[in-house]
Amino acid sequence: MPSLYDATREDFAALLKGQPNYRLRQVWDGLYQQLAEPSQLLTMPIALRTKITDNFAPALIPVTLQVSDKGDTVKFLWILADGGHPIETVLMHYKDRATVCVSTQAGCAMGCGFCATGQAGFTRQLTTGEIVEQVVRASRQSSMRKQRLANVVFMGMGEPLANEPAVWGAVERLHHDIGLSARHLTISTVGIIPGIRALSDRPLPVNLAVSLHAARDTLRDELVPINKRYPIADLMVACTDYLNKKNRRISFEWAMIDGVNDQPRDARELARLCTRLAPSAHVNLIPLNPTPGWSTKGTSPEGVREFARLLEDLRVNVTIRRNRGTDIDAACGQLAAGQPVAIASRKSI
Repeated sequence: MPSLYDATREDFAALLKGQPNYRLRQVWDGLYQQLAEPSQLLTMPIALRTKITDNFAPALIPVTLQVSDKGDTVKFLWILADGGHPIETVLMHYKDRATVCVSTQAGCAMGCGFCATGQAGFTRQLTTGEIVEQVVRASRQSSMRKQRLANVVFMGMGEPLANEPAVWGAVERLHHDIGLSARHLTISTVGIIPGIRALSDRPLPVNLAVSLHAARDTLRDELVPINKRYPIADLMVACTDYLNKKNRRISFEWAMIDGVNDQPRDARELARLCTRLAPSAHVNLIPLNPTPGWSTKGTSPEGVREFARLLEDLRVNVTIRRNRGTDIDAACGQLAAGQPVAIASRKSI
């Protein structure tokens, strides 16, 4: 039996066989426009609401909800209903909008040592419905503050482009059925080139964010092991092709690691890569967040600002990302859903 948000229109049509045609519209609009639970679809008879509930259950079982930043950051811990695997979702409130960071896998197989998810290892792919349901649940939470959920970033647990078909299915549901603009949907990747090329051929111009972290292969091989399969030169070709097809700015994510990738040499190398995509490349500097399995500390705040100044002098568009929810392990690289992490070693970095 598919979960509530994995169920298709055809699934609901079969369940509602014999009912007036408008019942299907009521169900679909209730789930995706009102973001309501089946029991809240008050325009339908209680018998039909019960029938839906009996046949299509939620995929996410809530475990804990943690709050930080005076309520502006909320982290959800879920258990997947089909097997008990834990995942996390982070909701961030801003002055006039809200953004949700969703997971696309239970765990991650990319093995980036400074990321808690990578330290925990991979369990399984998420389905389209499991991804969409995270957005729906976060939207309900945001509505309690009378704030609209405006942005979805696929930057939680997992590598989105290692699960591209399910991720794209979620993009289509969010765009076509919930009504979010493609310009407010961002897919992150550590550099899975076949996935980037698949996105290039998809019809919607979503934003692409590449977790780069190093601009030379010898260092990136250590920080982001998939670079050994998809080296930087090939990655830049794929990014250029994406830019040419979609005309959307590409963001490079750069976790600032003290003494590792925060030197003037690193700034110059990064600037050379950005020049190839100018003016449509943007760098997000992310102060490294602490994780149990990575002993190296992040660059100091002043060091991050100095690195940003170096990039600006080299005519690179750059921002420093404000960490949200660090105290509840909700910030970038900290999501592990309570799973034990392995201790990463740093050889020849």
